[in-house]
Amino acid sequence: MAGGRTTDWLLLTPLARLGDAGLLALRCVTGAFLVYQSHDNIFSTARMDEFVKFLAQFNFVWPELMAPLSVWWQFIAGIGFVLGLLTRWLGLVTAFNFTVAVWMVHWPQDFPGWWPALILVFLGGLFATVGPGRYAIDAWIAGRRTDDRHRGEEVAAW
Repeated sequence: MAGGRTTDWLLLTPLARLGDAGLLALRCVTGAFLVYQSHDNIFSTARMDEFVKFLAQFNFVWPELMAPLSVWWQFIAGIGFVLGLLTRWLGLVTAFNFTVAVWMVHWPQDFPGWWPALILVFLGGLFATVGPGRYAIDAWIAGRRTDDRHRGEEVAAW
């Protein structure tokens, strides 16, 4: 018993109980960042035009299409992360979007220049693989499906 307590203390295993709260906090701050960095391009034609020119400068194909597509996906993903809605799908989209950003824009920069986009690649991957945690609309939907399946089994058993 004492060995288990030592291991728990050494590995801080009791903190695992806060994992869902940690995912909620990470989703919220990531979502807020994505909304913050994309909202001005959505609500201002001039800012969107600047972003189109920025993408053209880095030789993106169809910058007039890619700019709004990227910005809207970031905005939608940000809202989705905060709500915990479609988290895995939005994680994939975020990882893809920022992988393209690293490749097309940040590649010639030093590592600190890569960092903001690169961390969003990995956050997107984390949300896609781990999911949103318990405090999310996705978890509520999954719980409803489980409840519905159990109700169906009870009805079938009658």
